Amino acid sequence: MSQHHYAIQLNWTGNRGQGTAAYRAYDRNYVISHPGKPDVYGSADPAFRGDPARYNPEEMLVAALSSCHMLWYLHLCADAGVVVVSYSDSASGLMTETADGSGRFEQVMLRPQVVVLRNDMKEKAHTLHEPANRMCFIANSCNFPVSHEVTVTSQDV
Repeated sequence: MSQHHYAIQLNWTGNRGQGTAAYRAYDRNYVISHPGKPDVYGSADPAFRGDPARYNPEEMLVAALSSCHMLWYLHLCADAGVVVVSYSDSASGLMTETADGSGRFEQVMLRPQVVVLRNDMKEKAHTLHEPANRMCFIANSCNFPVSHEVTVTSQDV
């Protein structure tokens, strides 16, 4: 069994000079970095006093699920001889807050829109989303459902 290690550097950049002396005294901004890669600028969700111009952890979780699914899907399509020429996803997640202020994701919905080379590839292209979901490392790590509303079209309409 192979193991893979992932590491990032996270630095909080929201100290306005008083640190966390009061709930409203600091920004929720941070930077995720790794040598040789561009920085990712994050913050809390605006509902929790975050900067709406930055990615929040909840968006990054949905993005991780969407991109992991896509990468497995493309792999499975390549192995099956299904030529994908375009792939996009309008993914969304539902998080519910609890009475104590914590919360949890209830579900994530992926909405892949796939264009394949030929019409005769559409059926196989559609069926490969289920095994892609089973193979996705991120989806396998979640305690909530990751569902799919798939649209598959072909170039040779």
